[in-house]
Amino acid sequence: MPLQLTAVFRKVPEGYVAFVEELPGANTQGATLEEARANLREAVELTLEANRALAEEDLAGADVIREPLKLTA
Repeated sequence: MPLQLTAVFRKVPEGYVAFVEELPGANTQGATLEEARANLREAVELTLEANRALAEEDLAGADVIREPLKLTA
């Protein structure tokens, strides 16, 4: 089973705000629920990419082992 995260959508006067409980920094908004869902998928991708880039920068030149990590819930 692939990793499953929890998306939270909150209705506000302007539409919806959204975030992922398990991934700090992955938050967004949208005028409609569908727009908020699409924006949240993009926010998750961008957050993971940014976190990877920051880790790679921090570990540049360090002797580390990198390997895939598959999670099942």
